[in-house]
Amino acid sequence: MGRTGRVVDAVTIEQYGPRGRSAWLDVDWSAHQRWVAVDGRAVNVVDLGEGPAVVFVHGLSGSWQNWLENLPDLARDHRVLALDLPGFGESAPPAAGISIPGYVATVAAVLDALGVRQADVVGNSMGGLVAAELALAMPERVRRLALVSPAGISADGLIGDRAMVALRRAERLIVGYNRFWADRADRVSRRAGLRRQLLRASAAHPELLPAALASEQLRVSGRPAFLDALEAIVRTSIRARLPGVGCPALLVWGERDRLVPVADAARFARAIPDSQLIVYADTGHVAMLERPERFNADLRAFLAD
Repeated sequence: MGRTGRVVDAVTIEQYGPRGRSAWLDVDWSAHQRWVAVDGRAVNVVDLGEGPAVVFVHGLSGSWQNWLENLPDLARDHRVLALDLPGFGESAPPAAGISIPGYVATVAAVLDALGVRQADVVGNSMGGLVAAELALAMPERVRRLALVSPAGISADGLIGDRAMVALRRAERLIVGYNRFWADRADRVSRRAGLRRQLLRASAAHPELLPAALASEQLRVSGRPAFLDALEAIVRTSIRARLPGVGCPALLVWGERDRLVPVADAARFARAIPDSQLIVYADTGHVAMLERPERFNADLRAFLAD
């Protein structure tokens, strides 16, 4: 796909979820937390390790904890940065409202504040859209681009104005429902059936993920920024501009992605000139958590290529 890209058909991986005890459980994350002021609002950033910089950008309703299975591995020989986008996780909502260009500007401002001129950028879902937009808007800042089930093609125009109005009317109910489960994250995550029910949209087999990892994902849901960010995604069209991505790109997709269809994988690969695509069999929307060992190896190989 593209000038020098290649496609690897669905790769079957036996191991689902982390193998053994996860390294993130033994990290004192508070020692690596940084607060960066962007337009007068606090952005929460995790800064770990030394070496070439790699920036991780989470998806809709997520947080930096979406990368728990990946950060310690890459931090062995990289400086890894993972932020909570404004309005999610512990970051304050942006004063000017949520938009994809605003999130791009936030990532650039965080890099500036932390003295990073250029970085490899990794994004999942909405974070993949933000990462791709950063590569288009500020190509000098992005050395390599890794996108995990990025939004930006099927989501474009998926929700019409009438549907958005209906969602707005139900906003308090939606946020309240997510907040209810977030406040009970530790308790419900210990039950495989509830893990499956609450995370089935994101993961192919949530019941097979460790309770502690599932809890960290549920804990950050229910933020009021959800619908504003969703609207920003569906109002952003990137398909026609993807050929302008000038850096090498790795595309990783789950064959059973329920949120961003795997059909978009080939569309992204065709549009980005220097790209390679890997599809993981029996995997959902968060390949980096579902297949962390394989994902970390594929990401390392790509960054070192």
